[in-house]
Amino acid sequence: MAGLAVVSAAGLLADDRVLVGSPIWLKPLKFSLSFALYGLTLAWLLGRRPARSRTGWWAGTAVAVTGTVEMAVIVGQTVRGRRSHFNFATPLDQALFQIMGATIVVLWLATLVIAALQFRGGPGADRAATWAVRLGALIAVAGLALGGLMLLPTPDQRAAAAQGLRDAVGAHSVGVPDGGPAMPLTGWSTTGGDLRIPHFVGMHALQLLPLFPLALGLLGRRVPRLNAERVRLRLVLVAAGAYTGLLALVTWQALRGQPLLRPDALTLGALAGLLAAAALGTYAALRAPFRPYDSTGTTAPAQELTA
Repeated sequence: MAGLAVVSAAGLLADDRVLVGSPIWLKPLKFSLSFALYGLTLAWLLGRRPARSRTGWWAGTAVAVTGTVEMAVIVGQTVRGRRSHFNFATPLDQALFQIMGATIVVLWLATLVIAALQFRGGPGADRAATWAVRLGALIAVAGLALGGLMLLPTPDQRAAAAQGLRDAVGAHSVGVPDGGPAMPLTGWSTTGGDLRIPHFVGMHALQLLPLFPLALGLLGRRVPRLNAERVRLRLVLVAAGAYTGLLALVTWQALRGQPLLRPDALTLGALAGLLAAAALGTYAALRAPFRPYDSTGTTAPAQELTA
């Protein structure tokens, strides 16, 4: 995938074709970078297990194989100058899109298996870090599943199908056609909702939530109370709850056909409520009583007990 990202970047420079409003090699570039990060993260998750798991090996292999097949279709369609997603224009286009659909189902199931493996306890594991990994994996599985919303036909597509026309089924955008004005790099619609946003937010919980306890550990040098494992665990649970709320919020916003950067009063009110709940949860996590022991079971320093 890293090598393919280089090839795709060269394609952006050498190939000036445009497809659905974007440079034709932009999609292979974004997908190859995403798969590279995804594969590295899953490999790290599998490497966290105290012993090698045959189930984990097969799940990781399934992700690698299905990701390769999907990228082969995307790049092949790019070379042909055809859409890879939602394309039912010809029997070949339809077959290739259905192959991609089958591979993503297998990839989702394999990711679910890897997430489930994270719930096998390990000796001496830091609970805050462990639960950050577990919850991040579960939210990522949900984010992957939300990609299925893009497969639903739009009203225009349903009307065309009623007349016997079926060139495309599904779309990224809600309320506007794909290929309209979009944000740079991401390509997310600036005039309507975009279902790629919750898909993106959900999947990247796989990286962001495990990084959160690492950040707490660094802050613990200045805030001794954060050295207590129970406090870090509470804060991880609050962060996971807030992240889940954010995922629900951007999904709701996209389904209402609303651009990410143009929220209405209802969306802003929901965001304010989410931030207030996260702030209250953080305050409660920091102020609640806790046992004066660190993750090793030794008595915490005196400055922590009085913090």
